[in-house]
Amino acid sequence: MGGCWSCTKSSTESKEGCLLQKDFDFIFTKMKLSASVCIFSLMATHSASGFMLSSQQSTKKSPLVLSAAPLENDNGVVAADTRRDFMSKTMATAMATAATAASGVLAAPSPAHAAKGTDKVNAMLKAYGLPTIPSVSNGMVPLLEVWGKGKNRFPLLVLMNHPITWVVTLPSNDVNGEDGTIQAGEYAKGDTATLFVYQDEGHVDNIATADKSLFERALIKAISQKGSNIYQNFKVTKVVPQDGPEYGGKQYVVCDFKYELLTGAGFEVDRRGVAAITSEGPAVEVLWAASTRERFKKTEGTLRDITSSFRVWADGLNFSEELAKTEERFG
Repeated sequence: MGGCWSCTKSSTESKEGCLLQKDFDFIFTKMKLSASVCIFSLMATHSASGFMLSSQQSTKKSPLVLSAAPLENDNGVVAADTRRDFMSKTMATAMATAATAASGVLAAPSPAHAAKGTDKVNAMLKAYGLPTIPSVSNGMVPLLEVWGKGKNRFPLLVLMNHPITWVVTLPSNDVNGEDGTIQAGEYAKGDTATLFVYQDEGHVDNIATADKSLFERALIKAISQKGSNIYQNFKVTKVVPQDGPEYGGKQYVVCDFKYELLTGAGFEVDRRGVAAITSEGPAVEVLWAASTRERFKKTEGTLRDITSSFRVWADGLNFSEELAKTEERFG
């Protein structure tokens, strides 16, 4: 019988059953191998980048449409090898899609989508009575979101640009309040931009003239959200207050920094970053963007574009009414 079910050599139906069993055995083996590769890839990615998406955060996803059709022979019957190839490729595609969703690496939206994104952001800014953004760097797309919709936080309207290929994650809300933050990144390569709201010292007047130690404390708290034992040798290397007309009289400070990330696998990863820091409402807001030391040579310009686009609004906006109206209008 060769281990097959329903197998008699004289029965055509049983031969089909035998063939089908072999197909299932073949596919099951493929599934186990693909699953192992997915798990190993995810572990390697998170160990190398030092970043793992919070399960409490939502991820913006692009739809993915799959289509396939098996080939038939002249008698309208799917050939054995063709059927096996079709089922194998379909399963491999499904496994690849699952791995993509799990890792957060998604297909890039089109440039037309980016243009529509800019129009939508400007329409929302107008609805809030705020100045619009004149332009966005090539390859970038603006993101306008509210941090603090939950009852456990105070609301902040946050604007930042990010590369069009980066994945965006947003805070999640449930009956217990809000969790997570606004973040964008190319996580497989360790390139990230993350909002952190530093509340330990409350609002800071004249943050442009604040002592360097304030920025060090805020950034250390930002990079150590997963624990104080995941970094070493942190240092702020440059502090530059921003006073350009594009900031509309608001005080922002750009800081360069570096540190060593200690991964769960026992590796030390040198990282370099840029952060934009301001103080709106009862806190200090930090948008920090970082890459590995090796990639920073390539990504520095992008990271500086991201942080220079960072804006925060808190006072003077009636979020309870205006937020609901604006979100209902623009979605």
